[in-house]
Amino acid sequence: MNRRREYARHSAKVTRGQRWKALRMQALDRDDWACVQCGDRRRLEIDHIEPVKDRPDLAYSLANLQTLCGRCHARKTRIEVGMGQPNPAREAWKRLVRETGRNPIEHERKSDA
Repeated sequence: MNRRREYARHSAKVTRGQRWKALRMQALDRDDWACVQCGDRRRLEIDHIEPVKDRPDLAYSLANLQTLCGRCHARKTRIEVGMGQPNPAREAWKRLVRETGRNPIEHERKSDA
């Protein structure tokens, strides 16, 4: 767990202040206020694509930011700190769902007209 604390310290310094707040709003507007991985619009967070600990020069670069929902951001962070690896089959399934724009679990309801 020590790695996680060390990881969290780096971006904490960046995400304080007016400069970050303005950049965060630009990233949200650019990504249409939706998670770039799953499309969810709830619990949005702004993520550094290249971690601040590795690339502090990109900490305030809009090109290095992406909008993620809390779930996708947590998954990405776990992988970055070495706590898990993505399942290739599951990632392929999620990509297919995103490309089709439909949720395969949902079904059409019959209207009670």
